[in-house]
Amino acid sequence: MTEHRDRAILTIALFAAFADNDKQASEREEIRRIAESLGDSAPDLRSLYQDVLLKRATLEEAVAGLDNAGEKHLAYEMAVGVCDADGRMSDAERAFLDRLKALLEMQSDESEAIEREAEQIVELTETAAPPTPDKPALPATSQTATQGGIDEAELDKRILNYAILNGALELLPQSWASMAIIPLQIKMVYRVGKDYGYELDRGHIKDLLATLGVGMTSQYIEQFGRKLIGGLIRSAAGRSMGRLGRSATGVAFSFATTYALGQVARRYYAGGRTMSTELLKETYTETLGSAREMQRDYVPQIQQRASNLNMNEVMSMVRN
Repeated sequence: MTEHRDRAILTIALFAAFADNDKQASEREEIRRIAESLGDSAPDLRSLYQDVLLKRATLEEAVAGLDNAGEKHLAYEMAVGVCDADGRMSDAERAFLDRLKALLEMQSDESEAIEREAEQIVELTETAAPPTPDKPALPATSQTATQGGIDEAELDKRILNYAILNGALELLPQSWASMAIIPLQIKMVYRVGKDYGYELDRGHIKDLLATLGVGMTSQYIEQFGRKLIGGLIRSAAGRSMGRLGRSATGVAFSFATTYALGQVARRYYAGGRTMSTELLKETYTETLGSAREMQRDYVPQIQQRASNLNMNEVMSMVRN
């Protein structure tokens, strides 16, 4: 029945993704691609995206596919995470969660605890880059890097460390771990831009990620889907299998996406933000391929990093 449960929870996650009817075509296409790629492990998931989008599936049917309180708890966690993935929750998403909560027959204290934890992660996204207008930085001083004064080796090491950290977060079973990957990617891009003399706001960085096909909602669904189908989440309680689960022995794909994003941002800002949309996408695709080849070499470091991570540490890294 594991496959049946997986389908039910992913169906609920997709309903949450489309709750506000405000997803761009590119984001919908990315979610469709993810649903199909997850189908390699569970063939019946290949049609799930279309079932949700064309209303062949219903939320009531998905909820009926959950057998116990632990699975219902997990489904609500994932739905809240999807609605909060882009750093904001619309009235339509709030109404969807109220409807889902009623169908799941959740107690208010349980749902409120989940929402409070998610709100903490939303704070990560809000503090990952300042909400100031996107503008060139002040002329270089001893405290402000210029292109000629950038330590390229240090910058490359910093991008690698972000990649290892995000790979480690993906190996953790807690829902907050997947949500933290996105704000840390925003933080990384912000710091790369600042190195090259740009003070960036969140809107610019989110637009850059979307241009590269790194959508926030789709990223979260992909990370969760891999955890769910990979067996990292225990169905009996809907909670952790321990500090690390079975998929910790595999590859953390967020290492590759983070590393590729950092390297493309580095090239983009070093070149004065003159790369076309087509060149940005092409460069990201090529870099992602190389990053996927190198990520296996870093599995031991990723696992070691995952073994001692906690939420307070991650939130502190973003805020500071």
